[in-house]
Amino acid sequence: METNPLPKDAILVVNAHSRRGQDNFAQAREKLEAAGIRLIAAHAVEDPEQMAATVRDAVESGAPMVIVGGGDGSMSGTVDEFVGKDCVFGVLPLGTANSFARTLGLPLDLDGAIQAIATGKRRRVDLGMIDHDYFVNAASLGLSPMIGQTVPHKLKRYLGRIGYLLWAMKCSVGFRAFRLTIDDGVSERRMWSTEVRILNGPYHGGVELSDHADVDTGEIVVQAVVGRSKPRLAWDWYAKFVKLRDRNAHTEEFHGKSFRIDCHPRQRISIDGEVLAKTPVMVKIAAGAVEVAVPEEG
Repeated sequence: METNPLPKDAILVVNAHSRRGQDNFAQAREKLEAAGIRLIAAHAVEDPEQMAATVRDAVESGAPMVIVGGGDGSMSGTVDEFVGKDCVFGVLPLGTANSFARTLGLPLDLDGAIQAIATGKRRRVDLGMIDHDYFVNAASLGLSPMIGQTVPHKLKRYLGRIGYLLWAMKCSVGFRAFRLTIDDGVSERRMWSTEVRILNGPYHGGVELSDHADVDTGEIVVQAVVGRSKPRLAWDWYAKFVKLRDRNAHTEEFHGKSFRIDCHPRQRISIDGEVLAKTPVMVKIAAGAVEVAVPEEG
């Protein structure tokens, strides 16, 4: 059983470009210190491309905990810096969907998340990998990358998940299904698909999509929406959102340590909301790769 308590000294790094980051940076700094966290330094990063470098410097400075504030993209884009390091990853959910925070059982409000960081415990969790890139929560290919690559920032910032839904309807007009090949090194499966989710946790876009994916299973889950029908894809999201009994009727899941994924035509891959790769790719699990701060009861 883990008895090593969470550090009380930390560096705060907030993506001030995220949906609520700019508004909440000052509050987060003040409330963390009020909760007993001694901030060695605090950074509001205006340019998202500088997040990884800022976190890297914070980790390499020897800080026992680095608290990252932002959405799933910020978490995924900075988590590589914690792998193999003796530094706790503090998650401050300030994004749109906050799927990774949901998986960890973290409160999504600022006060609750800070309370978890100040009074919670350590938990060692898995990370997913796309080739050599680590990610915290989920990657996807199909319609989602098209949405993520083109959605206007202001629409996402002010309308949140509703903005994603409206933009998804617009993008779906020109979208077509693709041929998917999944190879686990032993056998190969081929099928038509409209969307593939590569899951290290159950949530994607704030919606619980899988009953089996989690951050401590030691396995990656590949979930494919099968067939060529776009209405079926829309129904799958709806059925999972409202938790219908037959919500898994149009998906097939594959569980394992690693898979090779290919598509025809080639598909772009969105990694926790950021379009960063393209098929073919190797996907795998990095078991127990980082230590995170979670609520005491989690």
